[in-house]
Formats: sequence, structure tokens, C-alpha cells
Amino acid sequence: MYSSSFGVTLIALTMITSQVILAVTSNVVLSLGMVGALSIVRFRTAIKEPLDIAFLFWSIAAGIILAAGMIPLAVIGSVIIGLVLLFFVNKKPHKNPYILVLSCENKQSEDYALNYINSKVDRVVIKSKSAQKGLIEVNMEIGLKDDNTDFINKLSDFEGVNSAVLVSFNGDYMG
Repeated sequence: MYSSSFGVTLIALTMITSQVILAVTSNVVLSLGMVGALSIVRFRTAIKEPLDIAFLFWSIAAGIILAAGMIPLAVIGSVIIGLVLLFFVNKKPHKNPYILVLSCENKQSEDYALNYINSKVDRVVIKSKSAQKGLIEVNMEIGLKDDNTDFINKLSDFEGVNSAVLVSFNGDYMG
């Protein structure tokens, strides 16, 4: 699964690394000191959000660069990194997908429900399907035409449809 947070983290870490390399190339003693300083950094807690790692390394890099006396590099670099992060973190897709879990009694009710769903939404992608005797469950990702979800109420009233569950989905898995 694509994680937008991971993509933003890659951009941030590239810029932070460039800032550190600019500081390191100016002084050999500073470069050895940075290697030593970065080697003692250790996290005891697992960090689950990729963007949190970028912020941690950004603060470490800015601190080291400031301690080395390169104040303009630290300030200008941090402002640029902050603006880029502000732009990319707040950039959200205009439409969030939804996950629809459909439970039907048989193939005929499933086909009827799928035809109805296709007429009410922009996009349908079947993610999984399980079948047991007397029960078919289909999980699909859908894109709504608008924010109206009333079609789920009508769908659950169809003959042979046991349940229809709609869940908002942003693509991120936490846990």
C-alpha cells in the first residue's frame, strides 16, 4: 500500500541529508564529530509514523549544524525544509476512497448488488471475495461520485443482501 507519509518522509530526509553534507564538507573535524554524534543516537521506542523519523533527524541535524556555528545554514535550511514539509503534508487527495463490505446470500443477489453499486459510484475495485454455503462476502474499494452515501441504505434493503458496510479509508495502516 502506498503511504503518503512515507513519500513526504523521503523528500524530507533527502533535504536534511543535503543540509548535513553541506556542513560536513566544510570541515574534516566537524565531519568526524558528526559521525560520532550520530552514532550515539538510539531510539528505544519503535516509531510507527515515518514522518516522525524525519522530524527527529531534522532536529538532530539542525542542532549539530547550530553547534558547529553555521547559523545561516541551519536557519535557511530549516526554513526551506519546513516550507516544503508544510506544502506536502497538507496536500491531500481530493477524494478519499471507501471500503464497502457486502454480504449476500447467493450469486444472483451479488450480481444485482454489484450492478446497482456500479451505477451509483465512480469507481469499483474488488479487493477480496470469500464464499461459503449460503454466504458471499465481497470487499471492494469504491470512489463516490459525491458525498452522498444513501445508496448503502437502499442496498441493504435488497433481497438476498445480508449487510452492506461502508468504511472511510485513507490508505494508511497503523498498528
